[in-house]
Amino acid sequence: MWAAYELGVRIGLRRGEVLGLRWSDVDLYEGVVTVRQALQRVGGELLSVAPKTQRSARRVALPSECVTALRAQQIADRKAAGDAWKGAGHDLVFTTKNGTPIEPRNLNRSFEALCARAEVRRVRFHDLRHTCASLLHEQGADARMIMEVLGHSSIRVTMDIYTFVRLDSQRSAFDRMGEALRGDGNPSDDDDGPAGIRVPI
Repeated sequence: MWAAYELGVRIGLRRGEVLGLRWSDVDLYEGVVTVRQALQRVGGELLSVAPKTQRSARRVALPSECVTALRAQQIADRKAAGDAWKGAGHDLVFTTKNGTPIEPRNLNRSFEALCARAEVRRVRFHDLRHTCASLLHEQGADARMIMEVLGHSSIRVTMDIYTFVRLDSQRSAFDRMGEALRGDGNPSDDDDGPAGIRVPI
């Protein structure tokens, strides 16, 4: 599931969007993915459904790391399945070992097991989406770009829910503001008066 985790943390795809992704929606040559459907359990049945909102149907540029992971996925899955491969009818990128759709809850379980093996704090697969938004924000991406990548219905959703500015980023911003307020671009030396001149008090 390496490529699934890459898509979650690097471009913020939702769980259902990851599991509903088809190879026909992936252009590894141009490095673009088109979100057209999601895989969800509805009324006890696993179904491909329309994206969550109108803006959720979107095209997103694929970082090189995602392209590499998806190429490896494509090769390994078909080689492992051999004659048992059943994926032709689904065209899904992420499948069971036999090429059938993955139960969404099983993606959660595999991610939680990975966290346990790595001995890191337990987080949900959906938290990769939050992380993607926060890191894009910290690296200077504007709210509209983040909204388009994540397929949010509005910028307000992006800013209110998915961005978290870490304390070190706040401190860095305050340091830059301090330099701007000093006006000379030089660090403060806490000097309270003219250098080299002694005056009586």
